[in-house]
This record gives sequence, C-alpha cells and structure tokens, in this order.
Amino acid sequence: MKPERHLKPWQLSLSSALEQMRRGELTSVQWVRSCLKRIDEIDGTLEAWAWLDAGRAQRSAAAADLRRQLGTAGGMLLNGVPIGVKDIIATRDHPTEMGSPIYAGHRPPDDAAVVQRLHAAGAFVMGKTATTELAFMHAARTRNPWNPAHTPGGSSSGSAAAVAAGFLPGAIGTQTNGSVIRPAAFCGVVGFKPTGGAIPFAGTHQFSRTLDQLGVFARGVADVALLAAPLADPEYCIAGDLRISRTAPRFALLSEYPWSKPGADQRGMTSTCAAALRAAGAKVAEVTLPPEFAEAQRVLRTIMLFEAAQELGALQRRERERMSAKLNAALDVGRGIAGEDYREALEARLQMIERLPALFGGIEAVLSAPSPGGAPGGIADTGDPSFCTFWSLTGAPALTIPVGWNRLGVPLGLQLAALPRNDSSLLEVGAWCEERLFPAYALGAPGPRANLR
Repeated sequence: MKPERHLKPWQLSLSSALEQMRRGELTSVQWVRSCLKRIDEIDGTLEAWAWLDAGRAQRSAAAADLRRQLGTAGGMLLNGVPIGVKDIIATRDHPTEMGSPIYAGHRPPDDAAVVQRLHAAGAFVMGKTATTELAFMHAARTRNPWNPAHTPGGSSSGSAAAVAAGFLPGAIGTQTNGSVIRPAAFCGVVGFKPTGGAIPFAGTHQFSRTLDQLGVFARGVADVALLAAPLADPEYCIAGDLRISRTAPRFALLSEYPWSKPGADQRGMTSTCAAALRAAGAKVAEVTLPPEFAEAQRVLRTIMLFEAAQELGALQRRERERMSAKLNAALDVGRGIAGEDYREALEARLQMIERLPALFGGIEAVLSAPSPGGAPGGIADTGDPSFCTFWSLTGAPALTIPVGWNRLGVPLGLQLAALPRNDSSLLEVGAWCEERLFPAYALGAPGPRANLR
C-alpha cells in the first residue's frame, strides 16, 4: 500500500485529505484540481457525471480554503470536501435532470435538505452524478471503472463509479431496494445506507414514500461515517469519529435469502470472509432467515410499485412516450395492485420490523452477500437488488465493504446489517471487519483501485 505522502490528492481518502488540510499540507483547491485532472483523463470512458461545473467547483474550494485561513470554519466537519450528488437530488446551482429527457435542463429553486446539510458542514457539490431514469431500472450510460464492459449497478450508478474512479472522495445516493449497496459492491467501494429516515429526504425525487432512503459512498468505513454524520438527524447518533472496539464482534451469517441465492464466486468469497473473521476472534454462526420473513421480496415489490404508480401516475399520463419501456411496465403493474393488497403489504412490513430484534438476539450484525456476484457484463442490466431487499424493507442500516474479485476481475463485497438506529455500532463493526479483510484486497488490486489506496 502506498504511503499517504506519495499519493496524488485525487487518490486520498476523505479522512486522509481532511487531515492533510488541517495540517496545512493540502488545500481544497489543490484537491479539486487533482480530481478534475483525473476526470479529464478517464471520464470519457466511464461517463459518471450528469453535470460537472469545474469553475464552480474551484470557486467553492477557494471559499473553503479562505474559511480555513480566516478561522471561520469552526464546526464545519467537512470544510473543503468535494462531493458528488445523485442527479435526483435537487440542487439550486446545478440542473437536476433525473436521468430522464422529461427533466432536461430542469433547475430546482432550492437545494434538497441533504444538500443544505452538506453545505452547512462546509462541503460542496462537485457535480451531479448519473442516475438511472427516475431512480428505477433503465440504465444510465455509466460504466464500471474496473471494466467498462460491465455495469456499475444502479440506480446510484454515477455516485459509485465516480468514487471508485477517484473523481471525488465521497458521494450521495439513494436506495429504494438496492441502489446504494449494490453499486458500491459492484464498483469496489464502501456503501452505507443508514436507518430509514436518518437523512432527510425532502427535495429528493420520490419513487416510494415508504421505502426511499438516502445513503453515502466513500473508500473506507471511516469515510462514510464522516460523510453521513452531519447529514443525519441528531437523534440517530451517527458518530463521525469511529471508536473501533477491541472486542471481537458476534455475527450471524446468512449464506442465502429465501428468494435469492449467490453465485459460486460470491458464495465462496462470503465463506472465505466468514472464516477470516472467525480466525480473527469473531463469533460467526450460520443462520437461515426465519419463515416469517420469507415474503419480504413480494411485500417490498407490492409497496414499491403501488406507491410509484401513485407518485408518477400523472407524469406517466402526460409523458408516457418519453418514459422507458421498463418504467412504463413497472408503473402499469403498480396501477393494477389493489389497495387492499397494498395495505396488507404495509402491515406485513410492520410485523417484520417488530420481529427484527429476535433475529439480532446476541449479535452485532448479520453478514451476507450484497448481490448474487460481481457486476454483470453489459450496461443495460444494472444487476439484481434482491440481496438488499430485506434491509431496505425494514429500514435497517446496511453497509457493504469491498473484499475481493470474481474470476472476471470485477469486485465482490460483503454486506453487514444491524437493527434500526444501531448505525454507529454497525459502522464500528464494519471498520473492525475492514481492518481484517481489506488489506489483502487493497494490496492485490488488479485495476484502478491499486492507484487509489
């Protein structure tokens, strides 16, 4: 692993760059210019950006440097940090086009709540990252930084790819089913979806009012904690400064879900990780998901499509011809779901949330695959989100860390989940796992990741 002092600014993790800025060894302007140079070099292939304003980014960086010089950045935990924002999140200073021709050139009058909090913490929007159409399944043009012939996942495609490629140290995305955890795993970065509702959703395009959640991407667990902490409501107590326990955690291992099974590469990697954690002192007990949770996928789909049809019904009636076949088909299905079936699904969800504590009895986190395997070939298919379904449905916090590659050389991840409102605990055990699993991953990286760490 390269010593931090020999890295270019774009290669630095969020936490490392902040520390260098505190010591006066790096300015935000230097950091941003290095990132922009990196973008110029390779984004023509990846297409991670929906909108990038290099001039505005450098002016924002200069303003952050001035605050630091004048001593007026007190309390701004992210002063001078450039962040990518998924292009369904409203930004007053940038277009918000939502991956759809319907919203070409659209400029919201106000920033979303999460962007306001980003600014209050001293960070700034580097640009808008590409999204699938209205955060559903019709893919963006973005490609996987490890292998451009593969998808980066969706719907937060550009956010994951931009962080993985070194375009910026962190990004914001959203998840309705698997749209933070899956692309993070596919792109070999850390993805964190806090407890549902922890980060305010106001000003962000809504697909499903029950299920939509905001999340973050970065290159390490400490980095996602730093980014998420000032964005979340204080009552969720997400600690930006992680205190990793010296006590080995206790885990449950879900090798598969009732509705989805991993492929051979992912199953083998998850098993290898479990063995490595046991060797490090952790207790890892293999479990199966109890029968009362077996309907989670059906329940999520019912809620998601019914609510999406309500939310986007008027838009579809006006703009059906400019919507993709995938989105039109989903909204048509949602419109056909009976109100009684929807209400039953909401009740089933609440019952699952009530039963969650029994699943977590005596353990800190559940380990599982974040997806059936590495990123699929081609960019039309954003991948299977079903390994994230249960945690999205119940609003439980989830985290994915990169742990290796499949036989095609694209990343594989390990997913951890905890009880709702146990976000800081999840991040702490995730950092504990990262310390024991990540070094081999970083040192053996065959692609651009080798230059990022």
